[in-house]
Amino acid sequence: MSGALLLVLGCLVLQSADGKLDYISKGQGMQLQGDISIAGLFPLHYTDGFTSNLPALVPCDVGSPNKHGFHLMQAMRFTVEEINNGTGPLSLLPGVKLGYQMYDVCSAPASVLATLDLLVPLSPYAPVAEGNAQANNSQAAVAVIGPDSSTNTFTPASFLGAYLMPEISYEASSQLLTNRFLYPSFFRTIPSDKNQVAAIIQLLVHFQWTWVALLGSDNDYGLGGMQSLSQQASEHGICIAYQGIIPPLKDSTVGTMRSMVDGILKTKVNAIVVFSSKSKLSAFFPFVIERNVTHKVWIGTEDWSAATLISGIPGIHTIGTVIGIALKHSSISGFEVFERRLVAAALQQSGAQSGSGSTGQNVCLQSTDLHGLARQNVSLDGYDTTSAFNVYKAVYAVAHALHRALGCDSVACQKNTVYPWELLSDLKQVDFSIGNESVYFDSNGDPPTGYDIVSWVWSGTDWSLKLVGTFSPDPVTLTIADNKIQWHDVRNLKPVPESICSPPCSAGYKKVLRGQHICCFDCFICPADTFVTPKDPTTCQRCVPEQWAPPGSSRCLDRTVLLLAWDDPLAIALLVFLAACLLATSGCATVLLLNLNTPVAKSAGGRTCLLMLAALSVAAMSSLCYFGRPSPLACLLKYPLFIFSFTVCLACITVRALQVVCIFKFASKLPPAYDKWAKNRGPEFTILLASLTILLISVVRVSLNPPRPSRDLTFYQESIVLECSNTLSPGAGVELAYVALLSVLCFCFSYMGKDLPANYNEAKCVTFSLMVYMISWMSFFTLYLVSRSPFVMAANVFAILFSVLAFLAGYFLPKVYIIVLKPQLNTTAHFQNCIQMYTMSKQ
Repeated sequence: MSGALLLVLGCLVLQSADGKLDYISKGQGMQLQGDISIAGLFPLHYTDGFTSNLPALVPCDVGSPNKHGFHLMQAMRFTVEEINNGTGPLSLLPGVKLGYQMYDVCSAPASVLATLDLLVPLSPYAPVAEGNAQANNSQAAVAVIGPDSSTNTFTPASFLGAYLMPEISYEASSQLLTNRFLYPSFFRTIPSDKNQVAAIIQLLVHFQWTWVALLGSDNDYGLGGMQSLSQQASEHGICIAYQGIIPPLKDSTVGTMRSMVDGILKTKVNAIVVFSSKSKLSAFFPFVIERNVTHKVWIGTEDWSAATLISGIPGIHTIGTVIGIALKHSSISGFEVFERRLVAAALQQSGAQSGSGSTGQNVCLQSTDLHGLARQNVSLDGYDTTSAFNVYKAVYAVAHALHRALGCDSVACQKNTVYPWELLSDLKQVDFSIGNESVYFDSNGDPPTGYDIVSWVWSGTDWSLKLVGTFSPDPVTLTIADNKIQWHDVRNLKPVPESICSPPCSAGYKKVLRGQHICCFDCFICPADTFVTPKDPTTCQRCVPEQWAPPGSSRCLDRTVLLLAWDDPLAIALLVFLAACLLATSGCATVLLLNLNTPVAKSAGGRTCLLMLAALSVAAMSSLCYFGRPSPLACLLKYPLFIFSFTVCLACITVRALQVVCIFKFASKLPPAYDKWAKNRGPEFTILLASLTILLISVVRVSLNPPRPSRDLTFYQESIVLECSNTLSPGAGVELAYVALLSVLCFCFSYMGKDLPANYNEAKCVTFSLMVYMISWMSFFTLYLVSRSPFVMAANVFAILFSVLAFLAGYFLPKVYIIVLKPQLNTTAHFQNCIQMYTMSKQ
């Protein structure tokens, strides 16, 4: 089937309407006979501006000479000669002479025609043309070097792959050619455009150029590169503000060219990526120069960034800075001497052949006058040298594969014949070094080489290239020496020109997109308790509850935990205060217990005093529940424990004050029920009832809505308050109301006895104690409403201890003072005398 296809295509391409070959060749110097032949496909002419109405190719010799292609062809001739003479860096193929057959592939049809000519001897369906028996009987080429461009390579690579004939291109870089199913025998010594796109992306990222224009030539090289780059740009935050395809230069495309320049200017980009072949781009740049486009940064691909075809355009030095991807510079030792020798021979012997002349009728395939090109004495620049080295490596790769396939050693080869499909497997395994560069192919047929990053340098109108960095594809690494780049933007005061749509947002500001591009946005500050990250710059994310953030934050901060720690200086002072209160309470209890039967102790309440002091001690001990992190037990006990114990103390004082008032003021008016109440332990039961009531209220409150350790995340923005829940619940309000009622009764009964004998007059002491108690708690609740700091927690403990100390100092210390320091006032006679004086004063 493949042979039939080749036959049909051969008929379409080789013949014109009158059945003759479509153009005539001069046929000089394009062939060298050898034991094994290698084909070379080189663009020796430009024919982009020529068209044909026939399906056949446009004659190559009607185009303008391509000096770059001439140098590439000479590199292959030089390499073959070096291998045959054994003068190269590697000794290969002893006793075997390599031959070559050169083709001028000035266009895609010429490339197809050359491929068909190579495959005809391999096809069983190939007809033997009259007079062309020698061509059919000659040994077919076993490998192909070339062609140059991706456009000219796709069809030949597909045809050659069908016959498994190895093909090594020196300049076809399209990523599509890595498809081993479509192109199983394709290799190349130039890196894939996949690597070139990665290098351009890294270059844009390095200089933070996110707002760029993208131009590409109207061929497979440009369109494929544009598509790949535009797909990957968004992944790195790069926006393509404008895309344009550079068409071939015709009268009908001049307007398109000028519109493209206008589009670049309207988008106000400063960085322009041009993924184009040099032949197409050379027609576009004059329109850029025409519009006086300056101060831009042009990022070039390897095909044109180092090409003198572009740098030689008049006025090109005014367009701005050019930074390009270039093949790693390498040179071939002795190549310039070889070319000079050819030029000298051409000048001395015009028309003479170099090597064996071409034979056979199908001479249109070798249609270039080699000596005619040589006589032009075209210069050899750095771009030509580097590309020539790729040809050099390709030929040596084939020679290494042949050396292996023919079973060669340092003396001789074991075999005389090798077929292309046999050579293919050996070519996949080649691995050698030339100079400092390794040569081998990966599974896709690509080389391991990276790129140089170059910058154009102008001295007036004299052009040169400066190496400013390198790119390595594995791993992806870009190294740039920014200080070596000569920027051509005198208006820009910054070292590196900017190419952005919107300036970056400050930390803590989110992006709100403006239009369809992610690079165009407005910046808005994120509110408190939110933050914005580079991974998601368009959203203000809320902090987790345990963290907070001030307005305009790029991260959340841990909240400060507020509690009254045991080791806090304020807590230590309170613990000392607590110890002092407990010591004072126990001291008073000891004194009263030792003097329980004295008049002062009995007037204070007798054994009830001991209950009051025990209650005050428990109330003081309840303050320990306020230190450290709240625990479930501490939350259950701290409020009920204080309320209950303090209520017991208040109930005792209230009942005692009631008894004193009734005895001194209402003794004659009291009903008999009072006597029964007083004589049948009524005071004790009253105290018990009052205490059980508050205990019942506390138990019900805790049971219905038990307080638990909680975190208050709302009171402070930057802090977490560790406290117990339900601090201000309705149940707590009932408890406070009950204690307030009891306090009022205590104050009233005490005040009613303000004119009683001094030994029984507790009005001043109780009033003082209640006032200190109320002021302490009112102060605490005022602070609690406005703050939850550790100081307020300490104020809560202070209110408890001060309440205890107030009743201890106001009620018990005067009694202790008389017992210890005024024993003469602690006698029955003194008390009876006071009662008599009070009775006489009332008569």
